[in-house]
Parts: sequence; structure tokens; C-alpha cells
Amino acid sequence: MKSQAASAIFRPDIEGLRALAVSGVIAFHFGMTDLPGGFVGVDIFFVISGFLITRHLQQEIGKSGTIDLWRFYARRARRLLPAAFFVILTTLIVGYFLLSPSEQQFYSKGSLFASAYMINLWLIRWTVDYFAPDATSNPFIHFWSLSVEEQFYLVWPALLLLFAKLRPGKGGLFVLLGIVAVTSFTLCWRMTAISQPWAFYFSPLRAWEFACGGLASMAVMQDWARRSRFSPALGWLGLLSIATAYLTVSEEVPFPGSIALLPVLGTVLILLSGAHEGKGPKSILAFSPFQEIGKLSYSLYLWHWPVIVYAGVLKPELTIVDRLLCLALTLGLSLFSYRFIENPVRHNGWLAAKTSRSLAFATLLTGTGATLAYGTAALAEHSLDGEQRLILRSAERKSAAREFDSACVDERGEVQPKACEFGAANSKETVVLFGDSHADHWSTPLKKIAENNGWRLVTYLKSSCPAASVSTRNGMPRKYNECDKWRDRAFQEINTLRPDIVILSQYSSSYVKNEINHTSEHQFEVKDWAAGIKRSVERLESTGSNVVVLRDGPVHKSYLDKCVARALWQKRSPSDCDTPRSEAVEETIPAAERKAALEMHASYVDVVDLFCNRSTCPAVIDGKLTFRDRHHIATAYAESLAPALERAVFQKAAVGAVQDGSPTTR
Repeated sequence: MKSQAASAIFRPDIEGLRALAVSGVIAFHFGMTDLPGGFVGVDIFFVISGFLITRHLQQEIGKSGTIDLWRFYARRARRLLPAAFFVILTTLIVGYFLLSPSEQQFYSKGSLFASAYMINLWLIRWTVDYFAPDATSNPFIHFWSLSVEEQFYLVWPALLLLFAKLRPGKGGLFVLLGIVAVTSFTLCWRMTAISQPWAFYFSPLRAWEFACGGLASMAVMQDWARRSRFSPALGWLGLLSIATAYLTVSEEVPFPGSIALLPVLGTVLILLSGAHEGKGPKSILAFSPFQEIGKLSYSLYLWHWPVIVYAGVLKPELTIVDRLLCLALTLGLSLFSYRFIENPVRHNGWLAAKTSRSLAFATLLTGTGATLAYGTAALAEHSLDGEQRLILRSAERKSAAREFDSACVDERGEVQPKACEFGAANSKETVVLFGDSHADHWSTPLKKIAENNGWRLVTYLKSSCPAASVSTRNGMPRKYNECDKWRDRAFQEINTLRPDIVILSQYSSSYVKNEINHTSEHQFEVKDWAAGIKRSVERLESTGSNVVVLRDGPVHKSYLDKCVARALWQKRSPSDCDTPRSEAVEETIPAAERKAALEMHASYVDVVDLFCNRSTCPAVIDGKLTFRDRHHIATAYAESLAPALERAVFQKAAVGAVQDGSPTTR
């Protein structure tokens, strides 16, 4: 039963807001496509935290003139650490049976940073995109938001105390917090366009969301909201803003950026509306189901992500029934940890009696979490047998171009092409490889072919920049201008080289709308893509070169390095990771590419039979991993393709003539 003081400040609408926030996040992570912006529920949590913590600290400053920082940190530790520790422990134990040893090693590091509430900094270090498909296999990635909150809790009380010592008055304090909010938002907005992982994960760039909640808690705002007859209407407007964000924001939109204002300001309006006696969204948010979900929101957030990650490991294609079962399991685990871990420790009288006890308990849990992380990593290292190490080396081995110089594949910001040369430098015959990372994986067999024949191979490669003359966005809020400039300059340099053959290769199914490869990068209709192919071929043929367009390879349903390693660890056959050809190979785009190439008198070479038979695209061929992820060829396998690729692209007599056809499978 709550004390009178607690009851006096309890806001049912805030509990309902928590329910709204966690429901959005879970719906998004569980694949509810009708709610593509559910992930902004985290932003709602940030605003609520800023509101509650600022209000509480302001009350403490008003009563005592200061803040007992250690007592504050002790309360937060009792509230958050026990349940988080239990989830981390359980996730590590289950992961031992489901994940491959190499994954266990990597994610053990994630659990270490999650235990210390610094995983957001670790994710920045690895430039992890929260929306990238590979992120779905990281069972600890959701701890990033908890880390941001904890870092806020660490700094915010000291900042408020500093402001209080300056004695700016109520209006002055409001202005100071406003400056913090505007500065943080401006930096976040700018950084979203420059480096999205920094804008997404770095706590100072998310501070504006907490500050907005803090501003809403200030007496000047609460008094206005209490008196204003417009407050209920503003609350409904806030609820509409959140609903709009849930329904219209998606992972294709640069986030956080300015679009994050939608859920943040919507939450602020609801928090202000709740101070008014009139009817507003609080009349709905106070409903019993919202209250019950709100109470469980922390536990639900902790459990839902490892549940859906491990369900995806066990069954990559989850049905609606599977997802409902995952939801039921999440609810059951949340009820258990709330009832037997979160609440008992939070309200434990012995721990609460002395701040030092709570802090010592927090130190013990954090230290134990770090020890478990190190122990799990050591155990995983011990489990790496010969087969596991072979898979790991196959996935990590660089292409010939990257092994020669990582700068041979220009990064996104580069506009000046870097030409890398292989084979015989003084050869009269020159071959050019031109395109994106899917051209890069062909650098390995082409280097071998050039060396065997005494030819010169020159590469022009740039990440996420297609060889086709089309202007992409590549997930940015603007045109990928660097790609267009790079491509144009590469054309000019190739013209100077006047090579015998230019080979074009690119990740076609990523750029063009299709039913096989579901990515967020699709921008072009097939006809527009074919026109881009024609423009590039025309420019290259003007150099007097023969142009060869390589068909793109298959796209697997799973990351083959992880899937095969897991299969071996679980004593299953690697063939469990094979993808049916009908689900891995797209036919519409190649048909249009072939037609465009032949109309321009270029050659079109189909390489798919190097990876697939009539019915299946195997994960392993001749004992070699075929792809290091879903669509980049594993280097060892690429190297073995040199004879077949040479037969497909080059005539035996001379470099200058090419044939149109398919390679002969071995």
C-alpha cells in the first residue's frame, strides 16, 4: 500500500503512458508492420523519466536546499539493477545452448557493458545500426536505452544542484533547462545526418528529451496547465502526435533527428494535460489494463527482446501464432521478475535503511555481472573447436582488395576514387572491376585470374555505391551525392586507362524493388534501374572497352556464418541453413539488366549457378562456407570460383573478347 506522500504525487496517466510506450516498442520488435514507429516508445520513456526525476529533485531542493546524491543513486540501484541482472544472467545461460561460441564471445562483451550501463557507448564503438537486420541477433542491444537513462540519472541531479546554487529563480532555472534542451536537440538533429549511431546512442545527444520532460515538470508549466482551459485539448493533441509517430515514422526515416519531436512533444502535452482537473487523455490512460501494463513496463521491456531474439534463432520465420506465444512468455517472465525480484528488492527495508547497504548491493550485482561476462567469454573461447574456428576465419577473411589495402573500397564520404592494381603491372591487357561491395567480393577470383594470365587488374570500388548511373539515398535524408561524384570521376579515370574489359557488379536487389530481398534501401523501379545500367555501359564503351555486367548473386534468408556455426554447435547439419532457390534468387531484375546490357552491345554473365542448384542455394559447397553473411561471398569460396569465372567471362585466346553466358558449375 502506498504511503500518503506517494499517493499524493501518483499520476495514473503517467502509468498509462508507460504502458503506451512499452506496447509500442514490443509491437515494433515483434514485427507488427502496422505500427512501424513503435520504437519511438523509448522516447516517451525518456520524457517521462525527465519529468519524474526533475520533479522529485526539485521538491528535495525546495525542502532541504540540496540533494542527497548517494541516497538518490541508492534508490535508483534498488529499482533497476536486480531485475536487469536477472535478465542478463538468464540471457547468458540460454545463449550458451542456442548461440555459437563465437557469438557467445561477442555478446558476452555486450553483457559486460549492459551490466555497467554503458552498452550505448559500446554500440557506438562498433557503429551498430539499431535498425540493421544483423542487430536483431544481439540479445542485449535493448539495454542501450537503459544505459542512456542511467547516464542521465548520474549527471542530471548534479546539474540541477549546480543550477540551484546559482540561485537563478524559477524563471531562470526554466531558461537554463531550456538552453540544455535546445543545445542538445540542435546537436542531435545535425548529427543524425552526419553519423546516425552517434545521434541515436550518445546520451548527451538524447538529453534534450529528458530536458523536455524536466521543463514540463517545472512549477511555471504545471501551474499554467492546471489553470488553462486548453489543457485537456492539448492532451488529446499529444495523444494524436504519439499515434501519428507510431503509424508514420519508420526505420527508413533518419532518426532521431527532427522527427523525434513528434513523440517527445506529444508526451510533454499529455504530461501537462494531466495536471488539469478536466477530462483529457488521462481518462483513458487511467483504465485498469493500462495501469497493469504500466506497472510491468520495466520488466516487459527487459524481457521482450531476448525472448524474440532467441525465438528467431530457433525458428527464423516466426508465424503470428509464434509471436503470440513469445508475447505470452514475455508476460509470464515479466510477472515473475516483477513479483519476486523487482518489487521485493526495491522495497526491502534492510537495504533501504542505510544508503551504504544499497550501494554495496549495487556494487556486488555489477561486479557479479562483469565476472559472469568474463567467465562466459572464457567458456566460449574454450568451446571454439576446429570447425567453429574455420567458420569464423571464413567469415572474417578479407577480400583480395581489402586485404591489399582497406582503402581500396572507398567509404561513403569519399568522392575521389582509389584505384588499386593487381597482377602484372606492365601488362598490355588491363581488366577493370567497377562497383560496390558486391564487386569487391569478386576481386578475389579476378586477382587470381589476372595473376595466372599475366594481366593487370585495376579496381574501382565504393561501399553502397552502385555501378549503374542512378542517384541513391543509401539511408540518408538526402541524395548520396558522394556516390554520384565518385562514379563520375571513376568513369573519367577508366577512360584514361582505356582497359580491354570493364566488369560491372553491384548489389542490385538492394537498390531495386523486388519480392525476394526485403531491405529498406529499395528506391528504384526496374525500368529506371535498367536505364541506369545503359547510361553506365554507354560511358564505359566510349573508352573502347568491352563491358561485362555480372548478375548479382543470391540473397540468403539467414546470416550463413552464424547459422552454420549454430548448427554445428547444436549438432545439426549445415544444410539446415540452405535457402530454397525460389526464395534466394530474384529473376525480374536480372532479366531487365540482361536486356539493357545486350541492347548496348555489352555482355551479361549469369553467376547464380555457382551458388545454387536447381532447387537450393546451399550454405556450404565443397566444405566451404559460400557467404560470410546473407549476400557477400566468403573469400575462401570466392577464390575457388576463379576457374569457373574465367570460363564465363573471358575467352581462352584473348582478354579483349568476351562471351555472354553462364559459368559452368563444377
